[in-house]
Amino acid sequence: MDEKVKKSQRARLNRIEGQVRGVARMIEEERYCIDVLTQIRAVRAALDKVEQETLNDHLQHCVAHAFHAGSERERKSKIDELLEVLDSRRR
Repeated sequence: MDEKVKKSQRARLNRIEGQVRGVARMIEEERYCIDVLTQIRAVRAALDKVEQETLNDHLQHCVAHAFHAGSERERKSKIDELLEVLDSRRR
């Protein structure tokens, strides 16, 4: 993973960790359900952004390398990996 992307991802995940702790506190404090749900959606959106950036980095580096310098087997493997991950996301 590109060092700049890695640093950005770590920072984003640290913020998400804080958000999740905040949601747990909200539940413990019996906050209004809609407020809790709103925060849960914010956590999901932040995780989606991490996923998108990670996928982009994977495509730009790992997959691109497999297609430019790898074997047919390596290219097929990268395609199969992506299809499996994307298919599991739909469930």
